[in-house]
Amino acid sequence: MTTAEEYAPAKVNLTLHVTGQQADGYHLLDSLVVFASHQDRLIARPSRNLSLDVSGPFSTGIPCDDSNLVLQAAQALRARHNVPVGAALHLDKNLPHAAGIGSGSSDAAAALRLLARMWNLPVPDARDPLALALGADVPVCLRAPAATRVTGIGEVLSDVPRLPSCAMVMVNPNVSVPTDRVFSALKFKENPAMPPLPTGMKFAEFTAWLAQQRNDMQPAAEKIAPEIAAVLARLRKTPGVEFATMSGSGATCIGLVADMDRAVSIARAIQVSEMGWWVAPALLLS
Repeated sequence: MTTAEEYAPAKVNLTLHVTGQQADGYHLLDSLVVFASHQDRLIARPSRNLSLDVSGPFSTGIPCDDSNLVLQAAQALRARHNVPVGAALHLDKNLPHAAGIGSGSSDAAAALRLLARMWNLPVPDARDPLALALGADVPVCLRAPAATRVTGIGEVLSDVPRLPSCAMVMVNPNVSVPTDRVFSALKFKENPAMPPLPTGMKFAEFTAWLAQQRNDMQPAAEKIAPEIAAVLARLRKTPGVEFATMSGSGATCIGLVADMDRAVSIARAIQVSEMGWWVAPALLLS
C-alpha cells in the first residue's frame, strides 16, 4: 500500500443529558450521538517515522507534535503491536476545533482505522482501553457512522434503532467554548437520563421525540458564549428546520431538516446573511 485515506466525520450530540458526577470529577452523560457527512480527511503514506502535517480551512492552531491526538493514536497503536515502521500523515482539517463536534476525537479514531489497515493490524474495538485513554469521545468515534447511545463517561456504548433519513445544517458563530469551563459552570449535575428511543420513527416523529430531550450543557455554554442563543434562534425561525439544538459543549448548533436539498438551501441563506459564521450542510449518516 502506497497511499491510503480515511474520513473523520463530525460527531453530533443530538441530546446530552448530564446525569451525575463521579468522585474523580468525571461527569456522567447520556447522549444520542450521530455523525455528519461533513468531515476531515486523513491521508497516510509509508515512512520510517511517524509525522503529521495539517492543511485546510481550520488548520490554523492545530499542533503537529505529540500533543495532537492523531499522533498519540498512531504512537499507541504502533507501540502495542511493535510495528517497526511509521507513516507520514496528512490531515485535511475541514471541521472547526473546540466546537462541540468531536473533530479531534474523530481524527484520532480515523488514524486508528487507517493505520490498522496500512499496517495489517486489527482495528481497536470501541471498548478497547486504548481508545478511551485517548479521550472520552474516541470510543464512539470508532463506531462511526453508526448512531449510538453513549452513557457513563463515554465508555458505555449501545446500539439504537435505525434513525430516519434526514439532513442537517451545522452552524458555528466562530467562537470557542472550552469544555472544562462549561462543565464548571453547570448549575445542576444530577439530571434525569434519556428515555429509550422508539423504533420505526419517521422524521416528524424523530424530531418530536428530540424536542422532549435536552442538552444540559447549553445554558452554561450560552452564558460563556451568548452567540449560541442567536444561532439557535436563527435556526428555529427558519422554515424547514424541524429541530435545533447545540451539539456537545458548543458552540456548533444543529438544525435538522428533511433532506439535503433543503439543508443546502438553508445553509446558503444563513451564510449570506451571517458572513462571520461557519455554516455547512450535511447528511445525517447511518
